[in-house]
Amino acid sequence: MKRFVIFTLIWISQNLAIPFWVVGHIHLSIHDFQDVIEIISSVGMNIIVGIGFYLDYKYDRTTNTSKED
Repeated sequence: MKRFVIFTLIWISQNLAIPFWVVGHIHLSIHDFQDVIEIISSVGMNIIVGIGFYLDYKYDRTTNTSKED
């Protein structure tokens, strides 16, 4: 189950990062954040994407190491 959660986080970060950020930035520039749920949702999506990027980077470093590193 742990591997599936890690795979899901990496998949989300690779496939949904741009939509999350583009929609989030447009939403931030157009709307006033007065609802706590919207703020938590926005921060939560960015945290999920950040964790996925980190996990993918960590996995890539362990599988693609070279003698130069």
